[in-house]
Amino acid sequence: MRLKNVLIVVEDIERSKKFYQDLFGLRTLTDFGSNVILTEGLVLQDRGIWERLVKKKVVWGDSDTELYFEENNMDDFIKKLDAYQEPVRYLNRLMEHDWGQRVVRIYDPDGHVIEIGEAMEFVAKRFHKAGMSLEEVSKKTQLPIEQVRGICGAE
Repeated sequence: MRLKNVLIVVEDIERSKKFYQDLFGLRTLTDFGSNVILTEGLVLQDRGIWERLVKKKVVWGDSDTELYFEENNMDDFIKKLDAYQEPVRYLNRLMEHDWGQRVVRIYDPDGHVIEIGEAMEFVAKRFHKAGMSLEEVSKKTQLPIEQVRGICGAE
């Protein structure tokens, strides 16, 4: 068995489709109008259709689910968010976790939380290139030393 898709219910499918295409570069694989399958396994489902399928009203949550994307050029991505045609709502602006990963959390048009963070391999390489020893990188990133050696050892 394997996870095939993640479906999120949205109020305005065209708005949401544009949001995920413009900001995250996802492409439409299949568009059934009220159900759209995007690349990376994300499915957008129209709220009205979903309510008819499950015979229950949608209750929007608050920070109870998160979609996670990786982006190593965070500065350019933040510029892209700032330039987006509609104001982007932030859960938290760009920050750096104790383990060195830079992340930003935003809401999509329907309030779903999205985290965009640097890949930990990128973080480890960044620290190593800045002069940290493999042991220091391991301690800072909390990655096992064997994994850090595999990521940075050949540099």
